[in-house]
This record gives sequence, C-alpha cells and structure tokens, in this order.
Amino acid sequence: MSNDKIIEKILEHDRRFDQVEDKLNNLRREILDGQDGMMTILKRLDQERIFTVEWIKRMENQIEEQKEKIKIHEDVLEKMKFKLQIA
Repeated sequence: MSNDKIIEKILEHDRRFDQVEDKLNNLRREILDGQDGMMTILKRLDQERIFTVEWIKRMENQIEEQKEKIKIHEDVLEKMKFKLQIA
C-alpha cells in the first residue's frame, strides 16, 4: 500500500470514529433526557401519594367523628324509646 492510501484510510477511520463518538453522545443525551422525564414523573407520583395519604387520614378522622355522632344519636333515640315505652 502506498503512503497516500494509508493516510487516506487513517483519515477515513478518524471520520468514522468521529461519527461513532457523535452517535454515542446523542444516545447519551437521549438516555439522560429520558431519565430526567422519568424522574419528573416519579416526583409527581410521590407528591400525589403524599397528598392521597393525607386525604385518607382526613377522611378516616371525619368517619370517626360521624361514628361518634351516630352513637350519640343512637343513645338519645334509645332513651326516647324507653321514655315513650316503645322499646
């Protein structure tokens, strides 16, 4: 092989390595962008989970309050029935 041919092949390989490097950099960027998107979604889901847990706690407290009121109303009703001699 002549020196010109060798130099030409070396330059061609350099161009190919540059292309491979560019493709790898693009792939890396795409992967990182995808991971950023996933992290954003995960953060939102975590926030929603926190708000949902707090909402459930509030609902449970309200249910307990309603149960207490129902118990009081049942007691009053029983007393009224007794006084009226219904029960």
